[in-house]
Amino acid sequence: MTNFITNLFNLHRGEQDKQKTLEDVRDNISFRGANLWILACAIIVASVGLNVNSTAVVIGAMLISPLMGPIVGAGFALGIFDFTLLRKSLLNLLIATLVSLLVATIYFYLSPFKEVQSEILSRTSPNIYDVLIAFFGGLVGVIAITRVEKGNPIPGVAIATALMPPLCTAGYGLATGNWKFFLGALFLYSINCVFICIATYGIVKYLNYPPAKQTDIKEQKMVKYGITFIVIAILLPSAFFAFRLYKKQQFTELANAFIEKIFITNGNTLVYKKINYAPASSTMELAFLKKYYTAEEQAMLNDTLKYFGLKNTKLIIRQNSADNLLTLKKDILNEVNKKDNELSAKDQQIAILQQQNIENTFDSKEILSEMHILFPGINAVSVSRQKFATLDSTRPATVFIYNTTEKMNNDDKDKLKKWMLQKLNADSLQIFVTENK
Repeated sequence: MTNFITNLFNLHRGEQDKQKTLEDVRDNISFRGANLWILACAIIVASVGLNVNSTAVVIGAMLISPLMGPIVGAGFALGIFDFTLLRKSLLNLLIATLVSLLVATIYFYLSPFKEVQSEILSRTSPNIYDVLIAFFGGLVGVIAITRVEKGNPIPGVAIATALMPPLCTAGYGLATGNWKFFLGALFLYSINCVFICIATYGIVKYLNYPPAKQTDIKEQKMVKYGITFIVIAILLPSAFFAFRLYKKQQFTELANAFIEKIFITNGNTLVYKKINYAPASSTMELAFLKKYYTAEEQAMLNDTLKYFGLKNTKLIIRQNSADNLLTLKKDILNEVNKKDNELSAKDQQIAILQQQNIENTFDSKEILSEMHILFPGINAVSVSRQKFATLDSTRPATVFIYNTTEKMNNDDKDKLKKWMLQKLNADSLQIFVTENK
């Protein structure tokens, strides 16, 4: 049974001649001539992909990038104690890194589009999961390099370990003066380089590659101590960022549970949500379709947050202008009623007319923006107060005209009428519709 398991995981089967593998590794280290041109072109392609937020273009740049060569070379050099190869690998990696940063910075500096895209943002906050991806991706890569039949893993490793996009993101940070993006992306690039190198070192030692020269115990220990120090230096901040990511996701889940329980289940329509997590002080900004919260109600809601595990969190409710207008109308009406006994008949008439003017004022643009959420087919509205004259009398009426690109069924028309009656606080409504054919 033991022999079966050993043979099952035996990496020596299908292994390429060690000397031939070392020659291949040495040939892929140098960044001169064609390799440098390919690198610069890959950087441009990746930068364009990040700039236009195209995942496919970014993947294409990763596939043509030659950056893996010197990193794998450094791992082999450490494994066989070839310090000449190590110096050459690190020098070429430094040249490749500086050239990549320079090309990416120039591109983003000249590009008229400097908006932060999701492809860029995703490479500014590395964590422990990026360490795992780099290490296991590096393992697959170096195993494939040591095989007689290289197979399909190499392109997948180039995509998974993603050396090119972090460098381009760092160039974006330099071009725009965003040091947080620059440092975050450079840290992600360092994670990928270090753990691909360490994975390579591990496989080289496992496959018993002969040392390039005889080294004493002291030199071997120095290499191991150096690797251990670098691993710890990378792991500690990565673990910290992973913990922050976990806390942020936990906060987001609790915040969504609070919004669902307190607002959504009570029939409130949420039209805006922005959740900002910070360890010391987090915020939730919300806005609702037709709901006004007084200062007392908002204070009560903020007190409720702690029962949902949302400590050190402030709830901010953005009130729309329609709510403020409603409050203003109520205040004016109260003032009119208070002075009803003091005003003359003429003054009372003026106050009534002023109140009517406020009631007759409708913000059609605001109504359309709210209505478009519930009825996407409506693209134009007009709301006004008119007088309808008959042979016997004249009566006021609220007129609502709308244009729609989609034919509405009777249920939707009924919902629209009820919504408008409530929105305009009207007793009746004259509705006219025009449809785009």
